[in-house]
Amino acid sequence: METQNKSQKRNRIIYWIFTLWMALGMVSTAIVQLMKNKDELANFTNLGYPAYLMTIIGVWKILGVIAVLIPRFPVLKEWAYAGFFFVMSGALISHIIVGDAAGRTLPALLLLVLVIISWYFRPADRKISMVNH
Repeated sequence: METQNKSQKRNRIIYWIFTLWMALGMVSTAIVQLMKNKDELANFTNLGYPAYLMTIIGVWKILGVIAVLIPRFPVLKEWAYAGFFFVMSGALISHIIVGDAAGRTLPALLLLVLVIISWYFRPADRKISMVNH
C-alpha cells in the first residue's frame, strides 16, 4: 500500500511539473502569436501558413490551457490534449517538411513531448472513466 501511495505521489509530481511547463509554453507561444510578433509571423509564413492562423491557434492554446488546468471536465481535457497534440505534431512535421534547422524545430518537439507526458501522467480524476454496460 505504501509503495502504491509513493507511486501515486511521484506520478502526481511528474504530472504537475510537466503540465505547468506545458501550460507556460503554450501560453507564452500563444501570446507571441496573438501579438503577431515579427519573428513568429516570419516563422508562420515560412511554413506556408496564413497570418490569420496565428490568431486562431493562439486563442485555442489559451483555452486549452484553461481546460487542462481547471478541475473536473475530463472530456474537455481530452479534447484540449488532442488539440495540443495535433497542433504541436503538425508544427513539428511542418518544420521538418520545409527543412528548418533544429533550432526552429526543437521548440515544437519539446512542447509535443510535454503534452504527451502531461497527458500520460494525469491523475485518475482528470481522466475519462469508462463504464461497462
